[in-house]
Amino acid sequence: MRNDPFGQGQYDQGGAPRRRGLFGNVRWLILLGFAGYAAFYWFSNRVTDPYTGEKVLIDSSISVEEEKALGLQAYQEILSQERPVDPNSQIAQQVRTIAQRLISKIPEVEAAIAQERGTQPSGNWRTFDWDVNVIQSEQANAFCLPGGKMAVYTGLIPVAKNADAVAVVMGHEIAHALLRHGAQRMSQQKLTQIGQMAGAMSGMDPQQQQMVMAAMGYGYLLPYARTHETQADEVGLMLAAAACFNPQEAVPLWERMSEASGGQAPPEFSSTHPNPGTRIQNLTALMPKAMEYRNRFCKETAAQ
Repeated sequence: MRNDPFGQGQYDQGGAPRRRGLFGNVRWLILLGFAGYAAFYWFSNRVTDPYTGEKVLIDSSISVEEEKALGLQAYQEILSQERPVDPNSQIAQQVRTIAQRLISKIPEVEAAIAQERGTQPSGNWRTFDWDVNVIQSEQANAFCLPGGKMAVYTGLIPVAKNADAVAVVMGHEIAHALLRHGAQRMSQQKLTQIGQMAGAMSGMDPQQQQMVMAAMGYGYLLPYARTHETQADEVGLMLAAAACFNPQEAVPLWERMSEASGGQAPPEFSSTHPNPGTRIQNLTALMPKAMEYRNRFCKETAAQ
């Protein structure tokens, strides 16, 4: 058998060059076509985030109203499966009061952050239908869905220990809704689906597709998710400070959250969240700004 001196071709037993199959060329054409479509989708759906000043991916077909509808549907499903506590109970009333204080400061905080970033406030929150429930559960968690539907799990209360720490968590969750992280993640999922379709139609076997998606996850999706958490930490901390809560409770809160999880957090590169050490470091760096927001917007502080 004759050897190809450049290692670029193969020869049959008679010494004639063996032709490359047509399918190899078709596969590359399919992949290039999908890559072009993914690039077009990416660049044509980039908008400026008023809270960060950065370009983010939000599908132009996903309106704030559609996000609200999806958030309401998810909220109703959760409440049909979980057990909210009596809305007249002391804990429910306290959580509602915290939520009301945070929500009341959104206009000032959004305007201040937009001015810092050189952007225009979106005002999307004006259409939100705010609601908050307390859910009986051992989870030390809370959430705020697109459109303003919120819940705090009772398991958060003993870990938070005080209203200031609860406000930090709720401010963080509200920030996710303000930053439209739900729409951003839906847009990321569409981009992922484009990649999956490209792999399937180009003839990649399941193992190859899995390797490509894993690379995309570690290189793009997980870092993007961690960025969302860091952004929500900053905006949520400013909300809590402006609403007259003590932002300095954020650091001991996350120390306790780490202890409550048994310190079993996965490596940061494989997680959707920053590890507790990174989060505490970021929050500590933000503390001077948070205290400035408290002095600037908290009427209780101004009156002292």
